[in-house]
Amino acid sequence: MTTSPAAPPVRAKQRLGDRIFSKAALIAGVLILLTLAAVAAFLLAQSLPALTAEPGSFKGDAENFWQYVVPFAFGTVWAAFLALLMAIPVALGIALFISHYAPRRIAQGLGYIVDLLAAVPSVVFGLWGITVLAPGVQPLWTTLSEWFGWFPLFAPPVSGTGRTILTVAVVLAVMVLPIITALCREVFLQTPVLHEEAALALGATRWEMIKLAVIPFGAPGIISASMLGLGRALGETMVVAMVLSPAAVIKFAVLQSQNPNTIAGNIALNFPEAHGVGVNILIATGLILFVITLAVNMLARWIVERRKEFSGAN
Repeated sequence: MTTSPAAPPVRAKQRLGDRIFSKAALIAGVLILLTLAAVAAFLLAQSLPALTAEPGSFKGDAENFWQYVVPFAFGTVWAAFLALLMAIPVALGIALFISHYAPRRIAQGLGYIVDLLAAVPSVVFGLWGITVLAPGVQPLWTTLSEWFGWFPLFAPPVSGTGRTILTVAVVLAVMVLPIITALCREVFLQTPVLHEEAALALGATRWEMIKLAVIPFGAPGIISASMLGLGRALGETMVVAMVLSPAAVIKFAVLQSQNPNTIAGNIALNFPEAHGVGVNILIATGLILFVITLAVNMLARWIVERRKEFSGAN
């Protein structure tokens, strides 16, 4: 008995538009990597003179580049951490309200309002922070110091102007709020309906359903949204330069008049009058900010990959 030869596999005909889109996507991805590599190479090349600069080239009491940049790196991470600490719970609450609690009309309107906040320029937030928020919260900061001054974070003396690292963190939290809220809202809306209905059918309340089905499913998205907001907070310049009363110090107290500056704020304040090796020093601090941002994104990617198999997002 003879057997017929196996039929060749059927291949779908690729249209011209599909080939063009595929090539364009490939080129765009390669260009992003090349641009990132070019930025890193430029920062590294321009930073080399700062690593061997004389002690007198640095402002303040710093004798070398690392003593100069460490306070600014600390201020950058500290301000961004405080901002995320305030923004993430509020963003999650707004996203859950829009996606699972609010009526459709209210949810749509509230979603548009939150998205519009992302279009407000940084200068506007800075002006709001220095003219409205700082004077308004100064009595609150004084009360916090009187009640909780024994805790190092709220240690006196309190700034008389309200222009503290905590005020900057509040402004940064408002700035990153629409980014985190919008992404979390979309992630929560992607939760499989069968998961939600199964939890409700087993007798769970709406909050228990959210806790058991929605939040575990959206955990990678929450982490990604938070890291995206962190990237915005780490690189923010105008708000820090306008609101903060900066100094090259390392301190955790958030209510005092002497506050740690950020890398972006220091560059914005000193770059116009920098010359010679001073420009290289500021570019080198920008390289440190680049490394910090890259490390944060790599950490977020690692966390998301670990959580993906447990969330059903894969």
